[in-house]
Amino acid sequence: MNRFSTQPCSAPYEYSTCWPWRWLFVLLLAAWISGCASLPSEVDRPVTYALTTPQDTALGRTMQASAAAARTRNDSGFALVNSAELAFTSRMALIDAAQKTLDIQYYAIHADETTERMFDALRAAGDRGVRIRILLDDFNTSGKNAQVLKLAFEKNISMRLFNPLPGSRGSLFFRILGSLKNVDRIQRRMHNKIFVADNAVAITGGRNLGETYFGQGEGTNFVDADVLAGGRIVRELSRSFDQYWNNPLAYPVQSLMTVKELEALKPAPKVVGVASPVNAETPVPDGVPAGSGSPAPVAPPLPDTTNLSKLRWTWAPSVLLVDKASKIAADADAVEQAQDTTVDGLLQLMGDAKTNLLIVSPYFVPGDRMMAQLAAIRQKGVRIRVLTNSLASNDAPAAHVGYARYRKGLLAMGIEIHEMRAEHEGTLSSFGGLGSTGSASGSRASLHSKIVVLDDLLLVIGSMNLDLRSQLQNSEVALVIRSRKLAFDTTQLIEPAMAKGAYKVELADGQLIWRAPQGSQLKDTRVEPDASFALKLMLKLIGPFAPEEML
Repeated sequence: MNRFSTQPCSAPYEYSTCWPWRWLFVLLLAAWISGCASLPSEVDRPVTYALTTPQDTALGRTMQASAAAARTRNDSGFALVNSAELAFTSRMALIDAAQKTLDIQYYAIHADETTERMFDALRAAGDRGVRIRILLDDFNTSGKNAQVLKLAFEKNISMRLFNPLPGSRGSLFFRILGSLKNVDRIQRRMHNKIFVADNAVAITGGRNLGETYFGQGEGTNFVDADVLAGGRIVRELSRSFDQYWNNPLAYPVQSLMTVKELEALKPAPKVVGVASPVNAETPVPDGVPAGSGSPAPVAPPLPDTTNLSKLRWTWAPSVLLVDKASKIAADADAVEQAQDTTVDGLLQLMGDAKTNLLIVSPYFVPGDRMMAQLAAIRQKGVRIRVLTNSLASNDAPAAHVGYARYRKGLLAMGIEIHEMRAEHEGTLSSFGGLGSTGSASGSRASLHSKIVVLDDLLLVIGSMNLDLRSQLQNSEVALVIRSRKLAFDTTQLIEPAMAKGAYKVELADGQLIWRAPQGSQLKDTRVEPDASFALKLMLKLIGPFAPEEML
């Protein structure tokens, strides 16, 4: 079946004629859409800023009390968010506790039952007078996810889309077609992830918002990590938010579409059909699809909130690394030459390592420049360990293509590589919270955390990957925290996942070999483990040709 037609090409003659005509139709349609679609030129975007008096809110007073109890001279406090459950409940707690403002900045917010609970809490916060600003990258706001944009029309909620693409939101495919005349604009995305309440407490890290980031997906769930922050560093995060919010690339949703247009995109209600003869009066148990003989896997329900005051706060020196919004502007290539990026700053820090580096990056595409830097670090005798996705666990297999080009070179340097298994079987219960009790039964795992630990002293956690996309195209944000305790705690979370939930990749006689995880009863292998034939074939076919900056 061809996606552009309701009728299949069934006869040999049709195969020889209809495909060229259909592709010609698609190309002509793309050209037409590209010529017609455009963004509004006159946009009303009022300039607003973060709350200036966070100390007058309950959250501000809570953080002041925590600092006083710690008897510290450090002005910023942190608490690791190392489970999917805490990632959800801590955000819900911030929404419930906010008295004045909520500032939310994300690359993607998915429309599903998990986020709908969060949206209900946001509506309630707006009703009680909290000013809510939501800044969302435009790329994932089509199809079902377009329904997220309805929040823009709620009381006290303002929503802006960053670097929007012109055209209909009914299909991401046709939106991309409509922007083919400016592929560079499509590639440059706002990847920052910031959640700030009353300019007093914030969450940042690798997670987007959606059920797969909170351990509720029935298919693949992401292994991720965030950090809660309080004090001075939060005000820096808010200043960064303001710069993006007030940027000309941030378009109010109302300037791009109406409520009526969103209603027209609303998915039709699902009709439950019967696949086999069943008595119509016999009720179907919850979680059992019609015609199914067994229940669908369901994750344990998430609690509504958590008590932030019971978290273990660590007060420590910190620095914010964040890209300027100009990195995504039309003249970004010229701008890049005049400013360092978040990834550049991280690489400079890594270059100062003296004993060891622990790197967690789901998409790890070093490029020649980063390879040279890693080689220089290794020449100093620094131990480097990398945890990344395997081909089977990677939700973006094309990114694995770029990584695979450098795998032998990395191993030849003496860098230790661990690739996460997709079938986690409860081995990741501490790291990311995707153990047997933290996600849907039978769900797969995909690494999504972005973490670097340097010399057991510095912890870097944020939205950035160690790849060319994060370095050259996407905007990113990260916190650098100087704390032996947090560095130790984070390492203690990661190391068991590396040992029991990942293959260790080695070179043997010039060939790759994947050592089975500890206690897994699996065997070592010389081929990409757990990956389908189609994925392996893709790796071989497109590997030599795909441009790295687009992976």
